[in-house]
Amino acid sequence: MVKYIIIALVVIILIWAVATYNKLISFRMKVKEGLSTIDVFLKKRYDLIPNLVETVKGYASHEKTTLNQVIEARNKAISAPIEDKSKYEGELSNALSKLLMLSENYPNLKADSQFLNLQEQLQTIESEIEKSRRYYNGAVRILNTSIQKVPTCIIASLFKFSKEPFFEIENDNERENIKVKF
Repeated sequence: MVKYIIIALVVIILIWAVATYNKLISFRMKVKEGLSTIDVFLKKRYDLIPNLVETVKGYASHEKTTLNQVIEARNKAISAPIEDKSKYEGELSNALSKLLMLSENYPNLKADSQFLNLQEQLQTIESEIEKSRRYYNGAVRILNTSIQKVPTCIIASLFKFSKEPFFEIENDNERENIKVKF
């Protein structure tokens, strides 16, 4: 009789361990999905920036410092490893903000249909990036919470699940959204 109780207990523990492991794998995949989605929208933004710079350059060619800052920030953000993206994204957002503010000094640029179209695309992409960051950070929160709770932490430590970083902006000034309203 004791033998059957021990066997049943072992089977229950094994079933729990497998279910817990599968749940953690699912959470980890959601984190990867979230990061991949952010990456897709960042790529769209990176592709849009040269067009925006060229359009502004036609009207504000003497604003080379701002244009160079945008290009340099874009290049840093593109080449950054995915775990460092949030740091460079803040720099890029600041540079883009300065670029878009230039249109206030150039009424013809402000009225240019190509510039208005690029501005609208950028606004849409920024909104999608924000949604993607929220999804990713939610997935990270669920994974990080799960691997710290008892008894799930036992399975997490056995299979080397580790905490994932949140996608955060490091500089408080960079937390502000890009103002694309004209």
